[in-house]
Amino acid sequence: MSESTNLISLIERFGSEDRCRAYLEELRWPDGPECPRCGEFTTISRIASRNQFECDACRYQFSVTAGTLIHDSHLPLWKWFLATYLMCESKKGISAKQLQRMLSVSYKTAWYLSHRIRDAMGDGQQPLLTGTVEVDETYLGGKRKGYGKGYRGNKVVIAGAIERGGEIRLRLIPNTRRHNLEGFIESSVDDGASVYTDELASYQGIAGSDHQTVDHHSEEWVRGNVHTNTVESAWSLLKRSVVGTYHHMSVKHLPAYLDEMEWRFNNRENPYLFRDTLLMLLHGDALPYALLIERDDPGDRQRENDALLRREAKRQARRPRVG
Repeated sequence: MSESTNLISLIERFGSEDRCRAYLEELRWPDGPECPRCGEFTTISRIASRNQFECDACRYQFSVTAGTLIHDSHLPLWKWFLATYLMCESKKGISAKQLQRMLSVSYKTAWYLSHRIRDAMGDGQQPLLTGTVEVDETYLGGKRKGYGKGYRGNKVVIAGAIERGGEIRLRLIPNTRRHNLEGFIESSVDDGASVYTDELASYQGIAGSDHQTVDHHSEEWVRGNVHTNTVESAWSLLKRSVVGTYHHMSVKHLPAYLDEMEWRFNNRENPYLFRDTLLMLLHGDALPYALLIERDDPGDRQRENDALLRREAKRQARRPRVG
């Protein structure tokens, strides 16, 4: 997809199922179709009447979407393309309700569709941040009636690190204790980076040798080049997305929303963002609807932590991001 991509050119180029399917085939198999079962690529026959292929070696029949995040979808491919484009180009995200109206589908379909695209945006094997890195944490969760302003019992903690002029890393963590923030920094920031944080005691001694802080409690926001304004602007974007777009997020799915924000932010200068997101859809594993709606006991913190660990393991297993 060229740099001049916009909604009009997208519709003109991919206004039919055949065009969408041909483009997906080009993306998934630039050297020709390959059997997903045995890996054979020299003896593949096309079944034109069913938009499928057959491997002459193992007799397996497959389509371009087989085994991908688009697998077993009855939604027209052009609607997949349009939804992917809208999610890539909406700076503060787009809600499933809005997709429902724009694509003329049921809310269940729009919700499932958006989560599969969001799952593709999980970018594993990310490089460590270098240079000057700002690290901060924030709380998400609404107000609770009858409790004071500082009540955090109904809130979750998100840690963020952003390389100035570079990428961002966002993680849901159990709390702001030292070992949680230390683990986040070690997995996200290079040891040689200059790390700037606020005065939170949990950061002391864990952010490398070149670690400087600003004291927000004393209304010190900037000291020379030392500040956390960049990462705090990312928090503003995240919270505007929650309040103005999504309105409500469950803790279970919050890591997926963070993946989406990361993907858009880290690809903000990428003229091929739409193409690369389609590639991730083709490289991702199928995501069953039953898995998305699986309910955990909200009082069981161990299950929530296990879900976070599974999500992180999946991130690490993800194929490297395409260029």
